[in-house]
Amino acid sequence: MIVQPAKGASLRQLLLAIGDQLVEVLTAPRGLDDIAHDVVILDPDDAPDVRPGDVVLLIGLRGRAAVPVVRAAARRGALAIAVKSRDDVLTQAATDEGVALLAVRPDARWEQLESLARSGILSGADAEGEAVGDLFSLAQTIAALTGGLISIEDTSNRVLAYSRSSDEVDELRRLSILGRQGPEPYMQMLRDWGVYQRLRESEEVVPVEERPELGIRRRIAVGVHAGNQPLGAIWVQEGATALLPGAAKALVGAARVTALHLVRSRNNPAAEMRLRESLLEGLLDGNTTAAAVAANIGADPLAPAGVVVFTLADAAADRSVLELRRAEMTNLIAVHTAAYRRAALVTTLGARVYALLPELRTSEGVLALTKDIVAAARKHVGITVRAAVGVAADLSRTATARREADRVLDAGLDIPVASIADVRAQVVLSELLTLLGEHPEIRDPRLDLLADYDARHASNLVPSVLAYLEALGDVRAAARGLNVHPNTLRYRIRRATEIAGIDLDDPKQRLVTQLQLTLTKAG
Repeated sequence: MIVQPAKGASLRQLLLAIGDQLVEVLTAPRGLDDIAHDVVILDPDDAPDVRPGDVVLLIGLRGRAAVPVVRAAARRGALAIAVKSRDDVLTQAATDEGVALLAVRPDARWEQLESLARSGILSGADAEGEAVGDLFSLAQTIAALTGGLISIEDTSNRVLAYSRSSDEVDELRRLSILGRQGPEPYMQMLRDWGVYQRLRESEEVVPVEERPELGIRRRIAVGVHAGNQPLGAIWVQEGATALLPGAAKALVGAARVTALHLVRSRNNPAAEMRLRESLLEGLLDGNTTAAAVAANIGADPLAPAGVVVFTLADAAADRSVLELRRAEMTNLIAVHTAAYRRAALVTTLGARVYALLPELRTSEGVLALTKDIVAAARKHVGITVRAAVGVAADLSRTATARREADRVLDAGLDIPVASIADVRAQVVLSELLTLLGEHPEIRDPRLDLLADYDARHASNLVPSVLAYLEALGDVRAAARGLNVHPNTLRYRIRRATEIAGIDLDDPKQRLVTQLQLTLTKAG
């Protein structure tokens, strides 16, 4: 039986998505980088109708009895074959044929493995082969923000994705991941307590106390909805340590982001995602009207809006590491902003991630949210993020607010979070220095002589003149800053004016000199 074609993900991505709690690699003679395109279930009586790139789930055959089917599937181009057995002869046959062989846990359900494999493949690439966010990555982000072990389920309580962790899992989580129902006494308790009903009817975070006698640890859960329609739930199991203080708030935002993933999986995932991203991109560029965006996200176009731009502060030498960090950052931002505003939009442009927060109540609120995101990135994900905040009087002025936020980051200031109102002088100075750097024809060539003199004589004329000008001509204050005698500084200033032929009593020359020497020192 052949199931629907999928988009494609590497075997490595697929195995990470499924997790080693369900499968183990017995052999992979071609490595793990080839692309899986489809999932195929083969019964013992099926003809091996397999195509290149298929992941084959071989049910009903074990050990040496499976060798002929494994060889036939491999010769038809199968990428990997999953079996519920360990046999040296079978492993050698798979190695000889150049096909990966996966051992499935005996108590795992085939339909659960198929569902997880399909989800992993579908989330591996969009219609154009570009990576898109997936539920497994999102589950890992939610785990970092809550301090717990995450399971994302559909309305039938089937696990769609879960976080990976070395922490101890309880019996309910283990059985859920394996595709089997949890202990019936506990499940009946959840029904009696109205937990499932509360998850279906609201966004309320529902606490569920532990039941040591059943091997069940404490949990919190939240329903995932699209409007009034329930789509599933997110469960957070407490591990060896208590959940983080902000776990409940993070879970509300996570549910809203998860809803988008689940809706997209039912429709056209690439189109749905690109629609929201293109709306925000157009608004940020000034090419899409505020009315069009507001109508799509259900926001008031006349209300103030916040624009926050994020960037990674630490560059990674390896491109794959950089992309991983950026994906983690984007997931983190999406969860936090969705908790803050249901209508929030997030998109990536170049190396930066932009978030739109419509219907802003106060600028202090968006600053506080941004600081929380930056702190969470460092604490829970281990990445350093810088951010800048712009505020638009209404949605039509989003592009202006975006430009102001970009200017703050462009200045390269060592400040985690800022708005242009906080650092306008530093931003303007940075922009002036950039202009001077890009246009040598507008610089005073005489001042280059000071840098040349310092280089040839190991002197300190440039820093001395700069300190003097920054101290507004106060020789004693400048000398203290340089840790030299005032007479030494006076000598250096006289020497600098002689070499460059400049008049530091002229206000215009002082201004030009300070700007250009600041650029020289920075370079």
